[in-house]
Amino acid sequence: MIALVDYGNEKIDSLAEALNLLNANFTITQSESEIIHAEKIIFPGYGDAFNAIKKLHLTNLYSVLRICNKPMLGVCLGMQLMADISKEGGKIPCLGLFPVIAEKFDDKIMKVPFIGWSEVETIKESNLFTGINNRESFYFGNSYYLPENEYTTSIAINNIKFSASIEKDNYYAIQFYPEKSGKSGLQVLKNFIELC
Repeated sequence: MIALVDYGNEKIDSLAEALNLLNANFTITQSESEIIHAEKIIFPGYGDAFNAIKKLHLTNLYSVLRICNKPMLGVCLGMQLMADISKEGGKIPCLGLFPVIAEKFDDKIMKVPFIGWSEVETIKESNLFTGINNRESFYFGNSYYLPENEYTTSIAINNIKFSASIEKDNYYAIQFYPEKSGKSGLQVLKNFIELC
């Protein structure tokens, strides 16, 4: 069973629909017990880091996600929340699963938020991208990003290079929306379910 973490995310339905298309065995949950006993965790995120972290504390999921050493996939804001800190609204302490800081795009060199399609180049072998052509396009919608670092497995380029995906131990994260990225996005989800 996969736990699709719901901490008051009104946009979780589209990700659930994508998982249904893959016939995935999953449950949408806020239950600490279900998350702890799940085989894998998908951790989505929409909105801003401050309110998301606040909701994780209010639902008692902050500590659970930090200590649960199971394969976990962060999606969009979920990726940023898996970092040490987000600079959104100051310096927000996040889950600390990746030793990276989420930075804001520079609105002097690009339109912020960045919304739309971007090519993704894999720079390290990753199970998430098995069966997907290199430089495939994925759909993004973000104002903050994780800079390229030692855990980056793919990059997107939109005036600056940034991490499109990142992996460390059992932790995986993608900055793009898999559910809005067509066949390639569904393949990333399928690969997480079957290969990670």
